[in-house]
Amino acid sequence: MSTDVSGMIECRPGARLWGPDDEDSVWQAAIDLFLLNRGNAYEGLACLFGIRNSFGFRPLAEGRGFPDDASEGLRGDFAAYSGPGDVYGTTWLTWAELADADWQETDASGTRSRDSAAGAGSDWGRVWSGMRLLSEVHGAENVRLVVWFY
Repeated sequence: MSTDVSGMIECRPGARLWGPDDEDSVWQAAIDLFLLNRGNAYEGLACLFGIRNSFGFRPLAEGRGFPDDASEGLRGDFAAYSGPGDVYGTTWLTWAELADADWQETDASGTRSRDSAAGAGSDWGRVWSGMRLLSEVHGAENVRLVVWFY
């Protein structure tokens, strides 16, 4: 049985302008993952999110759940998948976390690096480019990718 990933990049434009605690600093839906990601290469899912992790990667963001402060656009997209009953592994990570990640870290065998599995040269590269661009405008902590699996 295969595993598919879905999700969305969100940003919080108001946080840069008014601070993250301001009532107008809410998350906004930015880019649907479907528009940027062409596949579900299991190495990438393993090293990023701990899904199908037979490789033994130390995941960057495993099992954090659906963010309480998710944008309305993301909530609607998630609901279209029937929510928690039909999806699993819901999690998220910010551009700041991605920028600080050790991309040379390897899986348990020491043969696959995080970079080779999900770095800029992989199908995830377009996602990272979009997040990087949004972070240049809104700040690294104010851009995140929320994903779920089905």
